[in-house]
Amino acid sequence: MSTPASAAPGTAPAGRRAAALAALAALALTATACSSSGGDPLGGKGSAAPAPTGGAPTGAPAAGGTVVVGSANFPENVLLGSIYAQALKAKGVKVEEKFNIGSREVLYDQLVSGSLSVLPEYNGSLLAYLGKKSADPGTAAVNAELAKALPASLAILDSSPAEDKDTLSVSQETADKYGLKSIADLAGKAGEFTIGGPPEFKSRQEQPLKDVYGVTFKEWKSTGETTANAVKDGSVQVGNVFSTDPKITQLKLVPLSDPKNLFAAQNVTPLVNKAEVDATATATLNAVSAKLDTAGLLALMKKVAVDKEDPSAVAKGWLKSNGLS
Repeated sequence: MSTPASAAPGTAPAGRRAAALAALAALALTATACSSSGGDPLGGKGSAAPAPTGGAPTGAPAAGGTVVVGSANFPENVLLGSIYAQALKAKGVKVEEKFNIGSREVLYDQLVSGSLSVLPEYNGSLLAYLGKKSADPGTAAVNAELAKALPASLAILDSSPAEDKDTLSVSQETADKYGLKSIADLAGKAGEFTIGGPPEFKSRQEQPLKDVYGVTFKEWKSTGETTANAVKDGSVQVGNVFSTDPKITQLKLVPLSDPKNLFAAQNVTPLVNKAEVDATATATLNAVSAKLDTAGLLALMKKVAVDKEDPSAVAKGWLKSNGLS
């Protein structure tokens, strides 16, 4: 999944950080959720990683004990943020919700600064954002690399089995016409195709697609929340669609396989500011991860994206059914 775009991670200069904080306040008031077909959940390739560290959170929550749960501006991340927030509240943790903020470029710096305490992340996408990659695309290897790449203030908690990966998806008609089963099959054919995705998808993936698969597209379009529909109606021939997007099944799209692991493991994983969460918060978030699997996440996203149910209500129902509220 390609979640919001990539800037150099790590500690920003004071002036730029102040500007980002000011922009965030305005953005949080106006941002609205886009469809889960909008792109990689917080993914994208960044530049050099910040100073490495590791370890589990040990500090007590700051700001009067309030844990601030944030989310990116797409429905799945809002849903996950609500699950985290309500689970914490059920354990007596004082919580402030800041959802629909924007892309990882904004979110990551807010977590480093302590303005946010917890964020639903996707491990492989986060690792790519930090400018690193794992030779082994599996969850354990990706998380081991993340532990080394994160700055001292941050840590990942337990990854859930739930995985929401970027896909390159095509219509059944396009798959049949061109004999497409994997991303590798696009080589030599992509020059005829337009590819769609979130605004940042080109900057993140154009070069990796060339390097890994030798694929160069005729045109890149920013299709955002309409990506799956654009693939279906032929506005684009290939689209960056989340693997948990219900529209893949609804519109009979064909996700192309990724034999060279361009997209690594993308397990839903809590990313925390270690000084902002205590043992209770950590245990609560790990308990959520233990219960969340891909099939369950897909079912939840159908309720949100197709049935148009309120993410907060969907989160509440899931927590109750799993004994977490």
